[in-house]
Amino acid sequence: MKILLAEDTVELNRAVSQVLKIQKYDVDSVYDGEKAVELAASGSYDCMIFDIMMPVKDGITALKEIRAAGDVTPVILLTAKSEVDDRVEGLDAGADDYLTKPFAMKELLARVRSLERRKASYTPTDLTLGSVRLLISEQELSAKNSIRLSHKETKLMEYLMLNAGKELTTDAIFAHVWQKEEIEGEPEDAVYIYISYLRQKLMSINADIGIEGNKGEAFTLRDYTTGFPAGH
Repeated sequence: MKILLAEDTVELNRAVSQVLKIQKYDVDSVYDGEKAVELAASGSYDCMIFDIMMPVKDGITALKEIRAAGDVTPVILLTAKSEVDDRVEGLDAGADDYLTKPFAMKELLARVRSLERRKASYTPTDLTLGSVRLLISEQELSAKNSIRLSHKETKLMEYLMLNAGKELTTDAIFAHVWQKEEIEGEPEDAVYIYISYLRQKLMSINADIGIEGNKGEAFTLRDYTTGFPAGH
Protein backbone atom coordinates (compact mmCIF):
# COMPACT_ATOMS: atom_id res chain seq x y z
CA MET A 1 0.00 0.00 0.00
CA LYS A 2 1.40 3.37 -1.04
CA ILE A 3 0.65 6.51 1.00
CA LEU A 4 1.14 10.20 0.24
CA LEU A 5 1.83 12.21 3.41
CA ALA A 6 1.70 16.02 3.38
CA GLU A 7 2.67 17.58 6.73
CA ASP A 8 4.72 20.75 7.10
CA THR A 9 5.98 20.10 10.64
CA VAL A 10 9.28 18.36 9.99
CA GLU A 11 9.38 16.34 13.22
CA LEU A 12 5.81 15.08 12.85
CA ASN A 13 6.31 14.33 9.16
CA ARG A 14 9.34 12.20 9.96
CA ALA A 15 7.64 10.46 12.89
CA VAL A 16 4.50 9.55 10.91
CA SER A 17 6.58 8.43 7.91
CA GLN A 18 8.69 6.19 10.13
CA VAL A 19 5.68 4.61 11.83
CA LEU A 20 4.01 3.93 8.47
CA LYS A 21 7.19 2.44 7.01
CA ILE A 22 7.59 0.15 10.03
CA GLN A 23 4.11 -1.16 9.16
CA LYS A 24 5.40 -1.93 5.64
CA TYR A 25 3.66 0.96 3.92
CA ASP A 26 5.44 2.72 1.04
CA VAL A 27 5.46 6.45 1.87
CA ASP A 28 6.07 9.60 -0.18
CA SER A 29 6.28 12.61 2.16
CA VAL A 30 6.07 16.32 1.26
CA TYR A 31 5.83 19.52 3.27
CA ASP A 32 3.26 21.67 1.43
CA GLY A 33 -0.05 21.29 -0.35
CA GLU A 34 1.17 22.31 -3.77
CA LYS A 35 3.71 19.49 -3.87
CA ALA A 36 1.01 17.10 -2.68
CA VAL A 37 -1.20 18.08 -5.63
CA GLU A 38 1.71 17.57 -8.03
CA LEU A 39 2.49 14.08 -6.71
CA ALA A 40 -1.18 13.07 -6.61
CA ALA A 41 -1.49 14.06 -10.27
CA SER A 42 1.56 12.07 -11.36
CA GLY A 43 1.53 9.02 -9.08
CA SER A 44 -0.80 6.30 -7.89
CA TYR A 45 -1.62 6.15 -4.17
CA ASP A 46 -3.85 3.99 -2.01
CA CYS A 47 -4.28 6.61 0.73
CA MET A 48 -3.36 10.25 1.32
CA ILE A 49 -2.82 11.97 4.68
CA PHE A 50 -2.91 15.78 4.60
CA ASP A 51 -2.38 18.36 7.30
CA ILE A 52 -4.83 21.24 6.86
CA MET A 53 -2.52 24.09 7.87
CA MET A 54 0.32 23.94 5.34
CA PRO A 55 2.31 26.60 3.45
CA VAL A 56 1.98 27.42 -0.28
CA LYS A 57 -1.35 25.59 -0.47
CA ASP A 58 -3.38 24.41 2.54
CA GLY A 59 -4.67 20.86 2.84
CA ILE A 60 -8.29 21.63 2.04
CA THR A 61 -7.37 23.58 -1.10
CA ALA A 62 -5.08 20.74 -2.17
CA LEU A 63 -7.83 18.22 -1.53
CA LYS A 64 -10.39 20.20 -3.55
CA GLU A 65 -8.00 20.35 -6.53
CA ILE A 66 -7.29 16.63 -6.32
CA ARG A 67 -11.00 15.80 -6.18
CA ALA A 68 -11.73 18.22 -9.05
CA ALA A 69 -9.24 16.24 -11.16
CA GLY A 70 -11.34 13.13 -10.52
CA ASP A 71 -8.99 11.43 -8.06
CA VAL A 72 -11.02 9.37 -5.59
CA THR A 73 -8.10 8.13 -3.45
CA PRO A 74 -9.13 8.00 0.25
CA VAL A 75 -7.88 11.02 2.24
CA ILE A 76 -7.38 11.53 5.96
CA LEU A 77 -7.11 15.17 7.12
CA LEU A 78 -4.95 16.13 10.10
CA THR A 79 -5.56 19.38 11.96
CA ALA A 80 -4.94 21.15 15.23
CA LYS A 81 -8.41 22.63 14.90
CA SER A 82 -11.26 20.86 16.64
CA GLU A 83 -14.22 23.08 15.78
CA VAL A 84 -17.18 21.39 14.11
CA ASP A 85 -17.16 23.85 11.19
CA ASP A 86 -13.56 22.94 10.35
CA ARG A 87 -14.37 19.24 10.32
CA VAL A 88 -17.42 19.85 8.15
CA GLU A 89 -15.39 21.94 5.69
CA GLY A 90 -12.83 19.17 5.34
CA LEU A 91 -15.44 16.46 4.82
CA ASP A 92 -17.33 18.62 2.32
CA ALA A 93 -14.08 19.12 0.41
CA GLY A 94 -13.89 15.36 -0.10
CA ALA A 95 -12.05 13.99 2.94
CA ASP A 96 -12.88 10.44 3.98
CA ASP A 97 -11.74 10.77 7.58
CA TYR A 98 -10.56 13.39 10.06
CA LEU A 99 -8.01 13.24 12.88
CA THR A 100 -7.41 16.06 15.36
CA LYS A 101 -3.93 16.79 16.72
CA PRO A 102 -2.45 15.64 18.98
CA PHE A 103 -3.27 12.08 18.02
CA ALA A 104 -1.96 8.64 18.94
CA MET A 105 -0.04 6.86 16.19
CA LYS A 106 -2.09 3.74 16.93
CA GLU A 107 -5.25 5.63 16.08
CA LEU A 108 -3.78 6.95 12.81
CA LEU A 109 -2.78 3.42 11.83
CA ALA A 110 -6.28 2.19 12.67
CA ARG A 111 -7.79 4.89 10.44
CA VAL A 112 -5.44 3.92 7.60
CA ARG A 113 -6.36 0.24 7.95
CA SER A 114 -10.04 1.17 7.94
CA LEU A 115 -9.68 3.09 4.68
CA GLU A 116 -7.64 0.22 3.25
CA ARG A 117 -10.49 -2.21 3.99
CA ARG A 118 -13.09 0.15 2.57
CA LYS A 119 -11.11 0.63 -0.63
CA ALA A 120 -10.62 -3.12 -1.01
CA SER A 121 -14.39 -3.64 -0.75
CA TYR A 122 -15.19 -0.89 -3.27
CA THR A 123 -15.88 -2.38 -6.67
CA PRO A 124 -16.64 -0.01 -9.57
CA THR A 125 -18.90 -1.49 -12.23
CA ASP A 126 -18.54 0.93 -15.13
CA LEU A 127 -15.59 3.13 -16.15
CA THR A 128 -15.25 5.46 -19.13
CA LEU A 129 -12.35 7.36 -20.71
CA GLY A 130 -12.56 9.07 -24.08
CA SER A 131 -14.94 6.92 -26.11
CA VAL A 132 -13.93 3.75 -24.28
CA ARG A 133 -16.17 2.06 -21.73
CA LEU A 134 -15.20 -0.78 -19.42
CA LEU A 135 -18.01 -2.88 -17.98
CA ILE A 136 -16.17 -4.62 -15.19
CA SER A 137 -18.62 -7.32 -14.14
CA GLU A 138 -19.23 -8.26 -17.79
CA GLN A 139 -15.48 -8.02 -18.58
CA GLU A 140 -16.34 -6.06 -21.70
CA LEU A 141 -14.37 -3.23 -23.34
CA SER A 142 -16.14 -1.13 -25.94
CA ALA A 143 -15.80 1.93 -28.19
CA LYS A 144 -16.91 1.71 -31.84
CA ASN A 145 -17.35 -1.99 -31.20
CA SER A 146 -16.82 -4.25 -28.21
CA ILE A 147 -14.57 -7.10 -27.11
CA ARG A 148 -14.39 -9.47 -24.17
CA LEU A 149 -11.48 -9.37 -21.72
CA SER A 150 -10.02 -12.03 -19.48
CA HIS A 151 -10.24 -11.57 -15.72
CA LYS A 152 -6.63 -10.37 -15.52
CA GLU A 153 -7.04 -8.02 -18.49
CA THR A 154 -10.11 -6.53 -16.81
CA LYS A 155 -8.25 -5.92 -13.54
CA LEU A 156 -5.36 -4.31 -15.41
CA MET A 157 -7.64 -2.11 -17.52
CA GLU A 158 -9.56 -1.06 -14.42
CA TYR A 159 -6.34 -0.03 -12.66
CA LEU A 160 -5.13 1.90 -15.72
CA MET A 161 -8.45 3.72 -16.15
CA LEU A 162 -8.67 4.64 -12.46
CA ASN A 163 -5.18 6.14 -12.78
CA ALA A 164 -5.36 7.52 -16.31
CA GLY A 165 -2.68 10.06 -17.14
CA LYS A 166 -0.38 8.85 -14.37
CA GLU A 167 2.93 7.08 -14.79
CA LEU A 168 2.49 3.64 -13.24
CA THR A 169 5.62 1.64 -12.61
CA THR A 170 5.82 -2.02 -13.51
CA ASP A 171 6.17 -2.84 -9.80
CA ALA A 172 3.05 -0.83 -8.89
CA ILE A 173 1.00 -2.48 -11.65
CA PHE A 174 2.11 -5.95 -10.62
CA ALA A 175 1.37 -5.27 -6.94
CA HIS A 176 -2.15 -4.00 -7.65
CA VAL A 177 -3.20 -6.44 -10.36
CA TRP A 178 -1.41 -9.64 -9.37
CA GLN A 179 -1.28 -8.81 -5.65
CA LYS A 180 0.18 -11.84 -3.83
CA GLU A 181 -0.18 -14.34 -6.65
CA GLU A 182 2.70 -16.68 -7.40
CA ILE A 183 3.79 -16.54 -11.04
CA GLU A 184 6.34 -18.22 -13.22
CA GLY A 185 8.97 -15.89 -14.62
CA GLU A 186 9.59 -12.23 -13.89
CA PRO A 187 6.87 -9.70 -12.92
CA GLU A 188 7.97 -7.30 -15.68
CA ASP A 189 7.37 -10.03 -18.26
CA ALA A 190 3.86 -10.73 -16.95
CA VAL A 191 2.96 -7.04 -16.90
CA TYR A 192 4.29 -6.40 -20.39
CA ILE A 193 2.47 -9.41 -21.85
CA TYR A 194 -0.87 -8.19 -20.51
CA ILE A 195 -0.15 -4.59 -21.54
CA SER A 196 0.43 -5.96 -25.05
CA TYR A 197 -2.86 -7.86 -24.93
CA LEU A 198 -4.72 -4.68 -23.97
CA ARG A 199 -2.99 -2.63 -26.65
CA GLN A 200 -4.17 -5.09 -29.26
CA LYS A 201 -7.72 -5.03 -27.94
CA LEU A 202 -7.82 -1.23 -27.78
CA MET A 203 -6.79 -1.17 -31.43
CA SER A 204 -9.44 -3.73 -32.33
CA ILE A 205 -12.25 -1.54 -30.93
CA ASN A 206 -10.84 1.64 -32.56
CA ALA A 207 -10.20 3.25 -29.16
CA ASP A 208 -9.14 6.89 -28.84
CA ILE A 209 -7.06 6.05 -25.77
CA GLY A 210 -3.75 4.20 -25.65
CA ILE A 211 -1.13 2.76 -23.31
CA GLU A 212 2.31 4.36 -23.53
CA GLY A 213 5.52 2.95 -22.10
CA ASN A 214 8.12 0.25 -22.62
CA LYS A 215 8.88 -3.07 -20.97
CA GLY A 216 10.32 -2.67 -17.48
CA GLU A 217 9.45 1.03 -17.35
CA ALA A 218 6.38 3.05 -16.36
CA PHE A 219 3.15 2.82 -18.34
CA THR A 220 0.58 5.58 -18.82
CA LEU A 221 -2.96 5.39 -20.18
CA ARG A 222 -3.54 8.45 -22.39
CA ASP A 223 -6.75 10.04 -23.59
CA TYR A 224 -5.91 11.28 -27.09
CA THR A 225 -9.16 13.22 -27.42
CA THR A 226 -7.88 15.94 -25.08
CA GLY A 227 -4.38 16.41 -26.46
CA PHE A 228 -3.12 16.31 -22.86
CA PRO A 229 -2.43 13.59 -20.29
CA ALA A 230 -5.73 11.99 -19.45
CA GLY A 231 -7.64 12.71 -16.28
CA HIS A 232 -10.01 10.36 -14.48
